[in-house]
Amino acid sequence: MKVAYRAHNLIDAHLARHVLEDAGVPAFVFGEDLLGAAGELPVFGVLRVCVPDAAWPEADAALQAAGLRGGPDGPAADPVPGLLPA
Repeated sequence: MKVAYRAHNLIDAHLARHVLEDAGVPAFVFGEDLLGAAGELPVFGVLRVCVPDAAWPEADAALQAAGLRGGPDGPAADPVPGLLPA
């Protein structure tokens, strides 16, 4: 699995997932269940939208076409070192 999109909030994560699924790419939102565990504290970097390795080129193209893949300031596509999807 590759991290295709790092979301800032739950709506952002599901928006990216729906863009990918509309393009025929299977997508999974990881970290969604961790949001309730944090309570009132802001948690960043928890939500990730992942795709199978083989679907990475199509996922990247779909996110770019939807304007969800920014430049250097946009959501990172590279996984955090030492952090693997569940």
